[in-house]
Amino acid sequence: MNSNINRKTQFIDLGLKEYAEAWDYQTKLFEQILEIKKKNRDLPESEQAPTSNFLIFCEHPHVYTLGKSGDEKNLLIPKEKLNTINATYFHINRGGDITYHGPGQIVVYPVIDMENFFTDIHKYMRLLEEAVILTLKEFGIAAGRIKGLTGAWLDPDDTEKNRKICALGVKTSRWVTLHGLAINVNTNLDYFKHIIPCGIEDKEVTSIATELGVTQDLNRVKKSLLNNIVSLFEMEIVN
Repeated sequence: MNSNINRKTQFIDLGLKEYAEAWDYQTKLFEQILEIKKKNRDLPESEQAPTSNFLIFCEHPHVYTLGKSGDEKNLLIPKEKLNTINATYFHINRGGDITYHGPGQIVVYPVIDMENFFTDIHKYMRLLEEAVILTLKEFGIAAGRIKGLTGAWLDPDDTEKNRKICALGVKTSRWVTLHGLAINVNTNLDYFKHIIPCGIEDKEVTSIATELGVTQDLNRVKKSLLNNIVSLFEMEIVN
């Protein structure tokens, strides 16, 4: 085992943060990790510096983001009218199509060096989904996966009732991760009417509050989600 493997992970809760600021912030951390890895390539293992890991939680004001290979036609409101619904729009460098972020939704950005954990992007995606599925179970909501689609879904085996509660979209470079997941807790679902979420036309979107019929304690959901991510990835959280 590489002696430089570092599972210490800094947990950062940014609270409500403009999308552009959070994107810049995670990108800066991402580039810092890549820079350490680049320098390490030219050094013997005994002299290599350990790489850092960060787990960022936040909420965003109303914003639509489109993945690098997404189709702009999935934004159903003209861009010049976004200000009428107090929303912004960004075309970004993650995978996946279009999604919405807004208040009452927990957004998680793991900026980690996967070489500190495992080098398997499929496993990485499935563990993020599993953390959400376990969190929902704690709140009495049964969720699962739909073959060929990412994220966490309710009634995954019923094509008539499928509804998405968590979206996932990531980018990796040299095993360093960027972007992440968004779980709808007390989210205003009307904002999803202005897009074809993730480019999938026939699926509904839901939230924990909608499913349980009552507004949720966001911090309670955050705590559960954090614990499940930390447990599944075997992270050692430092503040």
